[in-house]
Amino acid sequence: MNELTYHLLDVFTNEKFGGNQLAVFQETNQLETDLMQKIARELNLSEAVFLFPPSDQTKTKQVRIFTPKMELPVAGHPTVGTAFLLGKENWLETAEGVNEWILEEGVGDILVRVYKEDGKITKAEMNQPLPSFGDIFSGISSAADLLSLSVDDIHTSVPIQTVSSGVPFLYIPVKSLDAMKRINFRNDVWQKTFSYHTETQHIFAFTTETVHASSTVHGRMFAPALGITEDPATGIASGPLGSYLIEHSLIPIQEDGQYIIRSEQGLEMGRPSFIDIFIYKEGKEYKQVKIGGMSVKVGEGKIFI
Repeated sequence: MNELTYHLLDVFTNEKFGGNQLAVFQETNQLETDLMQKIARELNLSEAVFLFPPSDQTKTKQVRIFTPKMELPVAGHPTVGTAFLLGKENWLETAEGVNEWILEEGVGDILVRVYKEDGKITKAEMNQPLPSFGDIFSGISSAADLLSLSVDDIHTSVPIQTVSSGVPFLYIPVKSLDAMKRINFRNDVWQKTFSYHTETQHIFAFTTETVHASSTVHGRMFAPALGITEDPATGIASGPLGSYLIEHSLIPIQEDGQYIIRSEQGLEMGRPSFIDIFIYKEGKEYKQVKIGGMSVKVGEGKIFI
């Protein structure tokens, strides 16, 4: 019987049992895609990561990411969590200060940074593909029904719109924190209206009212197509979320084009998560999008195959 060893992390938190769970399988020989998908389904976390040697020796690792239902070309908390683990477990040599590595993912090369202070890995961050703004969704009533809210709860002065940095999300602006807490996601409405189009399959509702004064935006993400009922922290949705806030003037304009945004998520699930978003915009053009945060290792395990 063969064994695969994995490490369990909570990502985008500095406390155990918060953030978003992640299993990272140590580098091994190539595995069949079908087997990796079965393992991800068995663990039933938002994502599981499998590490392999890079195809190009100038890169650091090849990373493959699976939800319980499918493989993703890129994802946020798996990338940030993996980078953190590579440094924490000394699988890669680290120096004090900033360490930069290149991870090979489905969308191509992803630059990650791992920060080391006083001999400890403190946080990790990733560059994300620049945002692509998609269609505006005109069905406000359908969006409200999807979330079990009234149309009055939807912020109609800004659009319901798809934005993507490799994985598209439909962003639904909600007026208040109270309305966010009342969300009850309706799978029947999703199946009927949202499930058939890749641009509307993954739903991110948000408000600029926050629980924590240090936060900029409060979000909830639902992705039945990925096998995720609700996600406590969605890194790959965070760069586009920050870009949406900037694009539609929901946060103050920065004259130097540099924006620092903190997204809080997972509070309704009892898994508080905090994602730092860094965006540089020059005129109308987005030049750089980064997300990052802290992680905590919570365990190790083995899968028998």
